[in-house]
Amino acid sequence: MPIHDWTSVSAGTWHDMHVGWIAELRTVLNGGLLPDGYYAQAEQIAGPLGPDVLALQEPDVEPDSEGGLAVVLAPPRVSLKLEAEVRHGVRTRRTIAIRHNSDDRIIALLELVSPGNKSNRHGIRAVVNKALDSLERGFHLLFVDLFPPTVRDPNGLHGLIWEEYTGQKFEAPADKPLTLFAYAAGPSPVAYVEPAAVGSPLIDMPLFLTTDRYVNIPLEATYTAAYRGVPAKYKRVLEA
Repeated sequence: MPIHDWTSVSAGTWHDMHVGWIAELRTVLNGGLLPDGYYAQAEQIAGPLGPDVLALQEPDVEPDSEGGLAVVLAPPRVSLKLEAEVRHGVRTRRTIAIRHNSDDRIIALLELVSPGNKSNRHGIRAVVNKALDSLERGFHLLFVDLFPPTVRDPNGLHGLIWEEYTGQKFEAPADKPLTLFAYAAGPSPVAYVEPAAVGSPLIDMPLFLTTDRYVNIPLEATYTAAYRGVPAKYKRVLEA
């Protein structure tokens, strides 16, 4: 299913889709996609500081060291791979063990960007700060940004985050203003970026469990499943 133009409907309509998509992603992750020792939960924190889905590691279960895909054997199939060394004075990763309220360790965050995240300076700053803080803490990230750049993020959210974290600029292609991007956190962060546009198919994107192992998130399949629940009134607008 191609990406729809979510700017053509209300923010509330996207929020309805957003809720359904999160549920589909959680079901797929816990239905066998994540290896033993890992699980996913929808985050309970509302607002821009709460990620949509957390991937967690159980402390009393030895994770499957062979689970997921090895980057060296099966590199993620995205258009762009960006590697950078964090310069001194830009961002320095802190080694902090962060645990969920279940006392299980957070491994990765998955975020479906909403219009409110980009509608004002405070909202976009909160999202960027959350991403930077997560990378410093060693959390891997996957962002799905189906909304075009604004004056606050002229090269998209990835452009803002990447430049601030690494000191390197990223220029989004003009014909593909939407962005899917995954970060493998580490002393030298690596970004896997897929520029997209309305009408493009959603590709599978990597969600990293370690710096060199990941699972492919079936974005199109889960998007399609969630879209079935969108009211017909709004489907007519989105499909026009």
